[in-house]
Formats: sequence, structure tokens, C-alpha cells
Amino acid sequence: MDMYQSPYMGLSGISSEELAFLQQATSGLTDDQKKYFYMAYTGKRKSPQDVLIFTLIGFFGVAGIQRFLLGQIGMGLLYFFTGGFCLIGTIVDLVNHRTLALEFNQKMASKLLISPKWGN
Repeated sequence: MDMYQSPYMGLSGISSEELAFLQQATSGLTDDQKKYFYMAYTGKRKSPQDVLIFTLIGFFGVAGIQRFLLGQIGMGLLYFFTGGFCLIGTIVDLVNHRTLALEFNQKMASKLLISPKWGN
């Protein structure tokens, strides 16, 4: 992969923290491994805009959808049955949607690097 043209720059809503994490995490991979990682990562990654949209749905519809999207089933159920902690939790998630997405994406990238199903 060309170091001056990072494929990660094309990802929707990518932050500088996420980009730096990905570049550091994949620095020891070969070009082919980086390509396979990129394909697997883009399939699992959640965009901050998606998290924001699903959080906004919590105000007008079903609270907690953003937590289900992020794989936090227990928190999603808790939000669902308490109305997003009476909307306070939903407001906090609205403010922190970028952090929620970044943490999820870092966790997914780490899982992919630890047990790659995309090849060696």
C-alpha cells in the first residue's frame, strides 16, 4: 500500500485518532495482509454518523438502538426498558457518539488483528 495514499481516508467519518490507530496497528503487516485487513475492517466498522442517526432515533422512537448497533446488547435492553434512562443516557450518547464509534472500531480492529480470518 502506498504510504502517501491511505485507503482509510475514504472511510466515512474517520477521525485522526482512528486513522493513527489503524496506521500503527497495521504497520507490521505486508501489503497483501493490509489489503485483506482493510476489506474485513470496512465490513465491521461503524461510522460515527450512523451512531448519531440511531441515537437520534432514540428521541423519537425506540431508545437504545445505537447500543444494539455497537454490540452492547445489555445496555441496549436497559436503554429500551428505561426510555434511554429517561432520555439522559440518550443525550449522553448523543454528545459522545464519536467516542462510542471510535471505541467500537478500535475493538473490532484489535479482534481482526489478533485472530485474522482474512489470511496470513
